[in-house]
Amino acid sequence: MFNDKRFHHYSSSSLPKDLLAGVIVGVIAIPLGMAFAIASGVKPEYGIYTTIVAGILISLLGGSKYQIDGPTGAFIPILFGIVMTYGYENLLIAGFMAGTILLFMGIFKLGSLIKYIPRPVTIGFTTGIAVTIFSGQIASFLGLEGIKKHEEFSRNIQEIMFHLNTTSIFSVVTAAVCLGTVILTPKIAPKVPGPIIGLIASTLVATLFFPGHVATIGTAYGEIPSTLPHIHIPNLNVEIMMKLIKPAFIIAMLGGIESLLSAVVADGMTNSKHNSNKELVGQGIANMITPLFGGIPATGAIARTATNIKNGAVSPFSGIIHGVVVLLVLLFFAPYASYIPLASMAPILMVVAWNMSERKVFAHILKTKSTDSLVLVVTFLLTVFVNLTMAVEVGLIMSAILFAKRMSDVMVTEKVLPNPLTKHEKVETGMVTDTHDCPQISIFNVEGPLFFGAALTFEETIMKTINYRPKILLLRMGRVPFIDTTGEANLSRIVHHFSKNGIVLIAGLNPQPENVLKKTGLYEIIGKEHFYEHTGEAIQSALSQINKNKCLGCKHYAFRECKKLSAQEAVEGSRKKLTATF
Repeated sequence: MFNDKRFHHYSSSSLPKDLLAGVIVGVIAIPLGMAFAIASGVKPEYGIYTTIVAGILISLLGGSKYQIDGPTGAFIPILFGIVMTYGYENLLIAGFMAGTILLFMGIFKLGSLIKYIPRPVTIGFTTGIAVTIFSGQIASFLGLEGIKKHEEFSRNIQEIMFHLNTTSIFSVVTAAVCLGTVILTPKIAPKVPGPIIGLIASTLVATLFFPGHVATIGTAYGEIPSTLPHIHIPNLNVEIMMKLIKPAFIIAMLGGIESLLSAVVADGMTNSKHNSNKELVGQGIANMITPLFGGIPATGAIARTATNIKNGAVSPFSGIIHGVVVLLVLLFFAPYASYIPLASMAPILMVVAWNMSERKVFAHILKTKSTDSLVLVVTFLLTVFVNLTMAVEVGLIMSAILFAKRMSDVMVTEKVLPNPLTKHEKVETGMVTDTHDCPQISIFNVEGPLFFGAALTFEETIMKTINYRPKILLLRMGRVPFIDTTGEANLSRIVHHFSKNGIVLIAGLNPQPENVLKKTGLYEIIGKEHFYEHTGEAIQSALSQINKNKCLGCKHYAFRECKKLSAQEAVEGSRKKLTATF
């Protein structure tokens, strides 16, 4: 462990800092762990088990010095859906499978790929999750009775509306005390953990002033055991694994995104650098072992990681200490947690939902009124009204399609000629007219990625323009950074069609397109001698290969050589006539 770079330069003076940070984060993590577990549809102790096991393991094995791992709000909708559909036992299997996926993602160094998920998709589902979490706590905040929990957002809202008449003033007062304490504590004493103070204050109010009138963890879930459970290996079989592969993949992706995002936030706060692939390996192992102790899926918690840093953490020891603190509290104080009112847990999750809602970024993207705004809204609505799995799938597909559309719009194929008014007769667009165009040489600027979204437009533009069959087709491709097999196929059709009666020249080909053309054999078909680094060289070559007889009487003067060529042809024509006369 001490060969780990994250522990380099560790000294005796570092331990007190890690100890203080670990204790504070551990105290904060206890109510959050229970709240996230309850909101996910499982017993509160499972959230504590997750905090302990995953918290210690990721600190030992992860790729960030400051990461704090545990249950998070982002998982609530997907975990609740799995519990409702498949049951708690299968949730453990899905968590184990997600851990395996994360492990292999890290081993195959896929950590950097997660950053390519479009921001509108992540903001859309994060805000959607926040709405789902917030709305899911309204019933507990109001103390509603007879509520049935559903996976669908709309049905849960209907349940709340139908049971509003069962609102308990005692629950509202208890929740209000906790909410006020959670909001005011950071303003009065920034280093004091608001959630734990809120729980204590509201629990005392409910116990002293109206005992027995508010539902508690004990009355709803029974007493929390003061020990870790025995290791239990889930019953894995192919049928169950095939059924759970989709939710497991979503858990893995969501866990990977949030853990790496948390690590990036930590890097920004500390001027450090995390190892993304090692972080995924650590997250994978943690999520494979946590279910053996009954724990739910875990990931890097941004708020707890930030709190860890703000309280002076200098190494992963603070994360280990945080897990040990939670374990000690479980061993010695677990029975007291049974007295915590459910109404006290609701405001904590509501504040978490408010903080994770990304409302400012959401509004900022909406203001752009772009395709990103559309992706954002669709992902958000699907997260709230359908499910997170569908939201992520549709969001990613929409982003890919709209990206391809934007890239195809960027692709430009225009006919050009040298501008005689510029110093070096720079080749420009807008120079081609009915009276100023070479009948034998067509030059095109091709700009942008030549890929499946733009390749057909590229081909059609050139084929329509060269229907008069010039002898030379010169393609300036210096601004084509990328070409895929579809683009290569369209270029190949142009080459084969044009080569029957003319010659194709290419100027300024970049390395990636050149490599593709060589692999497909199109480079050899065009001919190595027909590729030029500079446009000027290609034009000179083209002028040397044209039919000079056709220059006779041409007044287009597309190139500076045209006047000379035209005059020479006229002189030669006169000589031939004189020779024929005599």
